[in-house]
Amino acid sequence: MMDRGWMRTSTRHFKPYYSPDAEGSLRLDTNTNVLGPNPAALDALLTSDGLEFNQYPSTYSLPLRQALAGFYGLGEENFVTGAGSDEILDVLFKTFTDKGDRTAMPYPSYSVYDYFCELNGGEPVLIDLDEDFQLDVDAFLDSDARMIMIPSPNNPTGNAFHRSDLIRIIEGTDAPVVIDEAYGEYHGDSFINLVKRYDNLIVTRTFSKAYAMAGLRIGYCACSPEAAEMMTCIRIPYSLNMVSERAAVAALGDQEFIKRSVEMVERNRPMLEEALQALGFVCYPSDTNFILARSPVDHRVLVEGLKDKGILIRDFGHRRLLENCVRFTVGTDEMNLSLIEACEEIIG
Repeated sequence: MMDRGWMRTSTRHFKPYYSPDAEGSLRLDTNTNVLGPNPAALDALLTSDGLEFNQYPSTYSLPLRQALAGFYGLGEENFVTGAGSDEILDVLFKTFTDKGDRTAMPYPSYSVYDYFCELNGGEPVLIDLDEDFQLDVDAFLDSDARMIMIPSPNNPTGNAFHRSDLIRIIEGTDAPVVIDEAYGEYHGDSFINLVKRYDNLIVTRTFSKAYAMAGLRIGYCACSPEAAEMMTCIRIPYSLNMVSERAAVAALGDQEFIKRSVEMVERNRPMLEEALQALGFVCYPSDTNFILARSPVDHRVLVEGLKDKGILIRDFGHRRLLENCVRFTVGTDEMNLSLIEACEEIIG
């Protein structure tokens, strides 16, 4: 009988990724856009005449890279695309690290970083954030890492890191420095324009969050042409299908939807934070479409109680430095009201 002895040694401790039974639930656990599917992308999907599905898509997503180049004022040679930014992360490890290499990353942060690091035979170096969830710059520069990976804004803490700290890290090492801007649209500040100045800077982004296209799995990174060429040699050809690519190109042209999505979060986030604090939660500063908060009751009781009421949130209460913490996606007025009423009943 097969057991985990059949697995690659470095992966035998892996567990499946978070995958709840979400049917019929109000999903405030994945930080996707609560305003619904991107309208421009949806129109592109509904008017997909002329797509020759019998043929392969563009080998390396040239139409999308050209659209990104025009949007950011860079060249198409500055971009690499993939099936979600998670594929880009995997390609980064495959391109720039060897077995046994160290990759420095903040803790707490996105769990997929150390997953991909270990999957590719590397050693994750987890560097604790300080009490304000900010970076220890010297620890990163002293880590002897082959690659440095930092999300800003950070997930699950929600805060962006100080721009000056990130610049110090980029300038203080010859290693590739990856800044993951999955929530960049909500923060409004980006490092993408600096890839022309720093050869070792790679900035990843996704269409899954503010662009409301998580189900289409579209991600990309911006970097120097040299880094992009190296990654292209590793990236699987045809990995981004032609339907998703067409939708992404259309979505880039609908910035009004992005503006509306960001404004909704900026309006509703402080109201949700105030309501949570009134119930006894300790909320941490956020530059994103979610709030990390320390629960006034046991995190397991809260999460399970909300689940019973048809509301899903993310539970981080078992993790070091995040004891009893949970994460809420910022919803519409109606969603937030349902959440607060349910929390009040459980806490009461």
